[in-house]
Parts: sequence; structure tokens; C-alpha cells
Amino acid sequence: MTPTKIARLCVYCGSSSGAHPRYRAAALMLGALLAERDIELVYGGGHVGLMGAVADGALAAGGRVTGVIPEALMKKELGHTGIQDLRVVRDMHERKMMMATLADAFIALPGGWGTIEELTEMLTWLQLAIHAKPIGILNVAGYFDHFLAFADAMIAERFVRVEHRSLFSVDDDPVRLVDKLVATTTAPIEKWFDRPGQVR
Repeated sequence: MTPTKIARLCVYCGSSSGAHPRYRAAALMLGALLAERDIELVYGGGHVGLMGAVADGALAAGGRVTGVIPEALMKKELGHTGIQDLRVVRDMHERKMMMATLADAFIALPGGWGTIEELTEMLTWLQLAIHAKPIGILNVAGYFDHFLAFADAMIAERFVRVEHRSLFSVDDDPVRLVDKLVATTTAPIEKWFDRPGQVR
């Protein structure tokens, strides 16, 4: 089956730039790559940390960016007002749902608790066949090595099936990772949550 185009890709990442300059460099590079591929960036709407960097990278390369941010964070003036589409929602739950609904694929960059939560939620939903959208991990400077080791430990302890280890793609290069996600998008991307009041 011919691969379906990824029109919008959701990036999960930290609101901090982290301890290593390579994290920010990778975020800028990924944002620019999405713009060059004519893929709209969907992200958490912030202007700080890696969130701000991935958005700035896309904008600098002429890309389109949609951010989704809760009211509480917008009130703290953390929203990126330079992007084309900044959606302010009630809370974190609505934010996550809207980001997931808008996107055709997902990539996790380095980040904290929120990034890991968003990544594992999408992995769980993919395992349960709630969606069929490809997921990637950009393993910058080995940041996700311990996460990957934990995934292997869960398999060894029989809490995760061996076949579910392939639910996500991993690479330390943004170009190769995006290529992997495009290659695994082999079925029409389903519309999520087609219920009254849901945004697509």
C-alpha cells in the first residue's frame, strides 16, 4: 500500500532546554526539517525550552505551527505568540486530546515527566488499537537510553509483549527518524474521536 502523507506531526518535548546544547540544536533541526517536508508542527504551544526551539526552527524555515496550551500556562505568559495558530484550552487533558487528534504522527524529544507521560499514553493507545499513527523517539545524545532499557525490562518481566517493542521507531538523526515514520504510515490515517465537539 502506498504510504500516506504525514500532514501534521506532533512533537512532545521539554519546556526546559536541558543540560546539553545538543538538545536545543536537535529541536531546531527537527522543526526546520518538518517545514522543509511541508509537515505542519503540532506542539505544546510554549515559547520556552525545547518547545520554543522546535517552533522557532519550523518558523525560521517557513513552516506552519499549531500550538495548544492550557489557560493556566497562557496566563503565565508562556505561550508562543509568533506562531500561526495558538489554541488556548481549559486544561492539560484537553491539550493532550487536541494535540493527539490534530496529529498524524508523533515524535518525542528529550523532556521531563510530561513528555514521558504523553509518549507512553500514545504508545498505550497504539497498543490498544485506539489509533494507528506512527510514533518516534529522537534519542539525542543517548537521552532515552534508560527509557529503552526499561522497555526491555518490562518485556523481560512479561508486562509488555515482545511484539509491542516495535510500536515505536528510534533514531538519533531527525531525517532518518522522519523517514521511518513516513515509511510506517502504510494505511489511511484514521480520523480520531469523530464525535460532536471534537476538533479535527
